[in-house]
Amino acid sequence: MTHYVATRNLTDSTTDRIREVLAGQRGALRSALLFAGPAVIASIAYVDPGNFATNIQAGAGYGYALLWVVVLANLIAMLFQALSAKLGIVTGRNLAEMCRERFSAPVRYSMWAASEIAAMATDLAEFLGGAIGLSLLLHLPLLAGMVATAVATYGILMFEGRGFRPMELIIGGFVAIIGFCYLAEMFIAPVDWGQAGRALAAPSLPDARALTIAVGIVGATVMPHAIYLHSGLTQNRAPARNDVERRKLLAFSTWETIVALTVAGAVNIAMVIMAAAAFHAGHADVAEIGTAYHSLTPLLGGAAASVFLVSLLASGISSSAVGTMAGQMIMQGFVGFRIPIWLRRLVTMLPAFVVVAMGVNATDALVYSQVVLSFALPVPIIALVLFTRDRAVMREFANGRLTDAAAIAGTLAVLALNAILLLQTFNVPIPGLAAV
Repeated sequence: MTHYVATRNLTDSTTDRIREVLAGQRGALRSALLFAGPAVIASIAYVDPGNFATNIQAGAGYGYALLWVVVLANLIAMLFQALSAKLGIVTGRNLAEMCRERFSAPVRYSMWAASEIAAMATDLAEFLGGAIGLSLLLHLPLLAGMVATAVATYGILMFEGRGFRPMELIIGGFVAIIGFCYLAEMFIAPVDWGQAGRALAAPSLPDARALTIAVGIVGATVMPHAIYLHSGLTQNRAPARNDVERRKLLAFSTWETIVALTVAGAVNIAMVIMAAAAFHAGHADVAEIGTAYHSLTPLLGGAAASVFLVSLLASGISSSAVGTMAGQMIMQGFVGFRIPIWLRRLVTMLPAFVVVAMGVNATDALVYSQVVLSFALPVPIIALVLFTRDRAVMREFANGRLTDAAAIAGTLAVLALNAILLLQTFNVPIPGLAAV
């Protein structure tokens, strides 16, 4: 089988240095950056515009109360991204390819259909977010912002054919921009750190709408396409020659995942904190990205509003490019063929144009797209847990008891949130909703 990443590689000098580290001929700590990249690319999915929408609604509507959901979602994401990376390193296959090889045709095609729906919901959030940021920054109509975002995204995707490193550096740069923007926001916003700390220690769901936002936060944080993508980014990046080298690769990968998703989680926490500090006391009805931007100028000053827009624009453009990469890998893994990147980009962005043309509120579309993602999420995570605990697939690298228990618990948590939301949707009373 021709793998998705087979045509993408590192330079010979970088590959040689990686092999020297794996062979114990170079210091591991000094060479850690050689192994950085896959988790950085995957982490952009955790700070995409869907996160902006759900985090603004969480902070504005409920203050610091839903911070615990962000932390929980990030921990679940960290675990599943580490497992996805491990699958790619150990087997040389990505998650979609494993599903194609080991599941029956009806199961495989059903999973592919669910994953494609998730990819479209992902791109709806990412593409709309970039377009909103660009239209607000340059005072353009939303449709013009969408066209400009499409062009910018396609430009980034052209670097994918040049190997791993250019895309890793580009996406890493966007992650850094988003991170620095929210670091700046923390110095501008009047944060009640004591109240934020108490919210982390005393989880609650104040009402039914808070539950919808909580499920949206999970859907925006634990992204289905990122779980597929991470295994594809690690499967051939630095192929190990033996199990000793695989263990070293896994150690580097795990630490990179922890660091990259800790940064992404900190950005998400900062989003909620900023929204809570700026809007909750007197503007709790702020629910749209555009309203948040226009409200920030009189509340916190023009600098805060500009920083917010820059971070949103960086998030939308970079995450949309990564989402397209993931969509290509999912299609090739499940059904064995690819389509031209421009066609993939066109198909996945069409729903966003339809939403805008129908007059649907853009921020509402972002939030509900994250709920769709949360319903699609069990597909890859159940498959991932099944594969990574299977000794026939992973050999001695199969999940240990603690990891297996944590993965199953994370899966059950996502399924429970989805079940509660479904009951709520059909107006089935849920006793004790205000408590966790």
